[in-house]
Amino acid sequence: MTQVSHQQWGQVPGLGSVDMWTLQSPQVRVEVLTLGAIIRSVSCRGKHGQMEDIVLGYDNLEGYVSDKRYLGAVVGRVANRIAKGHFVVEGKEFQLDTNNGPNALHGGLHGFNKAVWLAAEVEGGVILSHTSPDGDQGYPGELQVSITYTLQGETLTADYRARSTKTTPINLTNHSYFNLAGQGVADIYDHEVSISAQSYLPVDDTSIPTGEIRPVEDTPFDLRAPVPVGIRLKNVPGLGFDHNFCLCSPRDDWTERHAARVLHPPSGRVLEVSTSQPGVQFYTANVLDGSIRGKGGVTYGKHSAFCLETQNWPNAVNQASFPDCLLRPGDEYHHVTCFTFTTV
Repeated sequence: MTQVSHQQWGQVPGLGSVDMWTLQSPQVRVEVLTLGAIIRSVSCRGKHGQMEDIVLGYDNLEGYVSDKRYLGAVVGRVANRIAKGHFVVEGKEFQLDTNNGPNALHGGLHGFNKAVWLAAEVEGGVILSHTSPDGDQGYPGELQVSITYTLQGETLTADYRARSTKTTPINLTNHSYFNLAGQGVADIYDHEVSISAQSYLPVDDTSIPTGEIRPVEDTPFDLRAPVPVGIRLKNVPGLGFDHNFCLCSPRDDWTERHAARVLHPPSGRVLEVSTSQPGVQFYTANVLDGSIRGKGGVTYGKHSAFCLETQNWPNAVNQASFPDCLLRPGDEYHHVTCFTFTTV
């Protein structure tokens, strides 16, 4: 059985009170904030029984309010990048604020990560809901969105749903940063990662996919068999991994697929991810630079964590050959991602 409880955690000026919800199963403990639907912590056991919090975050609400790295948050209305913040839907042009060089990133300057969501208990978890008004951050249509986090044994499930009054691009994900050795450990070089992808998306110098769908065979992006992160990072161009791995073909049917597995051999902790989404962005915290002071006063540096952001392919609204990212009136957006925490 999963125990569910909640308490007030603080106040955000102009937005009201923020609650922290706790989901506790015999194996795993998860803390969720109503600010940004943030996963504040995930505590699980290693092979010798020791509990560790494996998600980066902050000790207090002020840290999350001022955070610019999306630690633990749900990002939207459109996760990842939209080239030049520009797209056309049904013949109408839309221009978003750009907040990542020339591009729009993770929903804009005040995306879903900065909203205080409504929360209610469900069996084994919590449902968080938010209304994004027509024109919010430049996006068309009023969007009613919910995410349900449920914890069953070793598995945390995130169930995303949304409806819109106008046709809009949408792409929702959770941006948790994991370190299976424990949050605050210096790096993830001793982790072993595998991703169930036959292809990936090369990017330009602003991290926008070029449009090519490239096979991973004979590239540093071939993660189909487990590889140590530290060794493979030496062969990846740029600062590290920040790329979409294609879990299916663009027009494949909706189904839940295995996406990734990460093992930390010293502790024995394993994270397995499955999702209905067509892609997963593997990110190795390339721009964390030690300036963030996180939980317990530790600083988070480059490569101190990894993200597995299950999502549609980046900039899909501007790439006709990518999976469709448009939500139309009368339709429901629905995706599921499962995170399973075990040991070996």
